Amino acid sequence: MEKIIITVLGSDRPGIIAAVSGSLFRQDLNIENVSQMVLQSEFAAFFVVTAPDGPPTGRIEEALRRDLSPLSLSVHVKKLAPKPDAAAPLSREPFFITTTGPDQKGLVARITGVMAEHGANVTNLTAVFEGGDDPGRNIMVYEVDVPADADRTALSAALRAKAAELCLDISIQHRNIFDAVNKI
Repeated sequence: MEKIIITVLGSDRPGIIAAVSGSLFRQDLNIENVSQMVLQSEFAAFFVVTAPDGPPTGRIEEALRRDLSPLSLSVHVKKLAPKPDAAAPLSREPFFITTTGPDQKGLVARITGVMAEHGANVTNLTAVFEGGDDPGRNIMVYEVDVPADADRTALSAALRAKAAELCLDISIQHRNIFDAVNKI
């Protein structure tokens, strides 16, 4: 089975997920993963689907465009690259890094730059900037995989120094601690 990733973008309104999933169902495609969000008034979603013995991506995209045309959505379809060799999985530890503080240009670039220098991979990012100096109105939550052999003390110190430089409050928690503290 071939895996395909589909991106759907457009103005948010009720029925988008129903329209996309209905089109995929009619094409005999199985949804494996979905990540969907609304940013301000814009809908964005990624679908990973499996195709039985591969209809070409062009045909899938054409059917989606036809089915979604009443909703004026942009669609992009491509084959999903195979996973790296599973025989040599990378050992990583999951962390949540949260920053709050005054809004300014380049916050995401400067914080993720520090993460990249230490080999940390951002797997999910949620950022809400409402402007102004009220720290509660500007928040970034990063889910980050840190290599097991990385110097976590150096990463933490570098992130804290960058946060101080940017006048941000920062919290760094291993996912296990985050999950335990935030369990409902």
